[in-house]
Parts: sequence; structure tokens; C-alpha cells
Amino acid sequence: MGRAFAYVILGGGVAAGYAALELVRHRNGVSPGELCIISDEAVAPYERPALSKGYLLPRGAARLPAFHTCVGANDELLTEQWYKEHGIELVLATRVISADLRRKTLLTDTGETISYKTLIVATGARALKLEEFGVGGSHAANVCYLRNLEDADKMVGVMRSCHGGSAVVIGGGYIGMECAAALVAHEIKVTMVFPGKHCMDRLFTPKIAEFYEKYYTAKGVAFIKGTAVTSLEVSDGKCNCMPQVTEAILRDGRRLPCDMVVVGIGARANTGLFDGQLATEKRGGIKVDARMRASDAAVYAVGDVAAFPVALFGGDLRRFEHVDCARRTARRAASAILQDPAASNGDNAKEEGFDYLPFFYSRVFALSWQFYGDNAAGDAVIHFGDFSPGPAAPRFGACWVGAGGRVGGVFLEGGTREQSESAASAVRRGATVAELAGELERRGLTFAVDPEGRLRRDCIAAGGYAWHATVGVAAAVSIAAFVYWYGWKAPYVLKRDF
Repeated sequence: MGRAFAYVILGGGVAAGYAALELVRHRNGVSPGELCIISDEAVAPYERPALSKGYLLPRGAARLPAFHTCVGANDELLTEQWYKEHGIELVLATRVISADLRRKTLLTDTGETISYKTLIVATGARALKLEEFGVGGSHAANVCYLRNLEDADKMVGVMRSCHGGSAVVIGGGYIGMECAAALVAHEIKVTMVFPGKHCMDRLFTPKIAEFYEKYYTAKGVAFIKGTAVTSLEVSDGKCNCMPQVTEAILRDGRRLPCDMVVVGIGARANTGLFDGQLATEKRGGIKVDARMRASDAAVYAVGDVAAFPVALFGGDLRRFEHVDCARRTARRAASAILQDPAASNGDNAKEEGFDYLPFFYSRVFALSWQFYGDNAAGDAVIHFGDFSPGPAAPRFGACWVGAGGRVGGVFLEGGTREQSESAASAVRRGATVAELAGELERRGLTFAVDPEGRLRRDCIAAGGYAWHATVGVAAAVSIAAFVYWYGWKAPYVLKRDF
């Protein structure tokens, strides 16, 4: 037995919801009964960033249906009722076990065959497991990962049972940092362990990382850097109890007693269904063109699985694991599928790439940072603003400078909406450092300059990172000006979507 649809979206994450909304709204939009979404989760697509922020809070926590897509971009809330009203078939709690692109069919774990005319692959990425690095223990009841709603529910339950206890966080990236903040909110003592020299080492400079590590340390978080967890001590689960981790053992033999473990050691794109059927990029994504179309003309890939040419980077293929990319590539694919001339990006779209500005953000405690562009854009970094600790909300940043003194990437902590817009605009148009400095200064955030008004040379580090402190800034902006993912008194009233 099987069903046939004109369009099938495979995956139930952020990209699926945004693609569905675009397909419905388009002037050549889908008709009832033409579109199907297949997801291995039991709920309609939702905004995943809420899981590592509002969902984990001990009080006023976010819960569905409040964060179904597409509220994260100030758009409609797509509940299961919305899909029903628009004639979209939701096939939930169902896993596709094989795909035959030649026949245009998908086989589910229930034995059903679903066929399509056009397929949108939105399968996202999966969390890397400890076992992939030779460390056992993922089966223990108090070891938590965070990728989906089920993971989040488990983590909430474990945190509640560990109030006043201790946790080891393995990994110093996005998930590690955001989960550590949630653990602190639950009054759990946190030790973070990672092999890098500093947290968020794929993005942060040492100077930026130093600020956040000091901030976290003041909240009671301990950092153990330059090493790794090599094994977990797991109880045998006697007396009908589930096995529990009691200690994390480090490479140098140190043992860290703990009541729970959170693992955030990276993710891998879910492309296995299409091995040997679609062209892939060497770092794991499905190769697509500027319209998100894969090597099979009936297949489009969006979100974490898509490696697409970026016009800003001269058409280089890039893959991004972030919600902004999921939203934008989903809309792009849907428009291209329905042949919207505005989505063609001009006659040279294939050569130039998708007009996309990489954007990343995080919100933890009373902090809020954004990054635009590419932090590998040059060999010089300029830090600006006030990195010193204090009672005022911090406001500082950095810009990555490439050839000809052009700005290739900008990081902002505590920036106003106007400052963030200036940063994004500067990266998009390849502004000079002087132009960016002038714009930010007009908006209240200053670079360090000498008495004659020139950018101080001691704030620039060629071939590395600037380590020098810069001048302070004017009065700090109130954190009340921001809408945080973890602030749920008035959720999603305002979202940035530059």
C-alpha cells in the first residue's frame, strides 16, 4: 500500500515548517492533498533554538504549541490544525528507512511506500555520540544529548532530579555553552570539559572567549580545557534502577564525580538515505545549486544538510548548521520549485550562488551576541568596545578584516538592533573598517582611536587575534530592549530576521 503526493518534505525540523508555509503562500501555491511532511518526531515542525534556551528553564519554560514554526521569524504559528486546514498531510512519528530516487519513492518503517514528484530533503543533522569517539555510556539514564524534543524532555527531567547536584558538560561549543547556562539556572554546579584552548573555538577569538569564560566562572561554572573525557563510570543499575553515570574520567586520570552528564560534541548531517544517489560535499552535505536543487533535478535539499554556493564568498560551497540558514534555504527552495522569477537570483544565479549572509546568534544569562559573515575572511581581527566586567550590560565586538581592508565578518555582544543592522550591512557590501567604525560610532559603539582620530594600531593583530583592551563605551543598553529566546513573558513578539 502507498500514497502519492506532488511534493514531499522529508524531515520535521525548522526548514520543513518554513518550506510548507512558502509553498502554501506562493501565488502558484500547492493545493490541498498535494503536500506531505514526513517526520520521525511526534509533533509538527517547531523552532529548535527554543530547546536549548526557553525549554530548559526551571520557571516560565517554553512549551508547545508556543514555538511551532514559523513564530521565530515573526510569522504564523503552524500548529497541526494549520496543516489540516491547508490540506497538508503530516506523517509523524515515522521514519523513512530507504529512498529510491530513480523510482521517486520513500519506504517508511511502517512498510508504507510514499511517492513524490518533487522531494525536499530537510533531514537536518544528528548529535554525535560519545561512542563515535570511543567513549561508552550514552545508554545511562543521566547522560543527555540535545537535538530534539524527546532529548529536551529527558534533560529537563534529569535536571529536576539533580537540583543542587553537579554536572559535567562535555564540549565547549553552542550546545555546551547554552546547556551550561540552563544547568546553572537549575542550581546545578557545572564543570565544562573540552579539548580546545578556549570555548567556542571555531568562532570566538581568545579575547572574546576570555570574556565569556570569566562571565560563566562568576556564575559558578568551572572550565577544564585542553583535555577530554575518555570514559564514564557507570553504575550497574541494580534494584531495578537504570544505569547511572557517577564519574567522568579525563585523559590525565582525573575523576570528576557528577550527578548528570550533558554531551555537546558536534553534529553530522543526515544524508545516509541518499548515499550513492546524490552528489555530496566532502564535509558531509548534499551538493545543491543556488536554487537548492540537488544533482537529481526532482530533489532539493535545505537546512543543515545543504551545501550551497554562497554569492558573498564567490560561489564557494558552504554548509551551515543554524536556524537562520534553515529558514532561508527552505524559503528559497520552495520559491524555486514553484518557479518564482524573483527566486532565480538573476540569470547568473548558478554561477554566483545564493545571496545569503551567514548569521549566528546565542542568548544566555543576560548576554546576547550575533555574528555576521565569515570568521575566516582574513588574517587580521580588530576588537572594539568594552570587555571589562561590570554591572552594566556589556557592549563589545570584533571585526575580521580581509584583502584591501574590507570587513568579512563582525561579532557583536549586546548590540542594539541598529548596530546589528550596520554590522550586517558592512559585511554584505564589503565595507572598510573605517566605514564600519564610523557607522557604529554614530550608533553609540566606538572603536579605539588615537588622538588624531585614526584607528589605533595596537587594536589590530595581523595573522592572529588582537589582545589589547580598547576604550570603554557610553552607557550600556538595557537588556530589556532585547527579546530573548529564553524570555517567555512575551515570547516571539519581536524577532530579528535581517
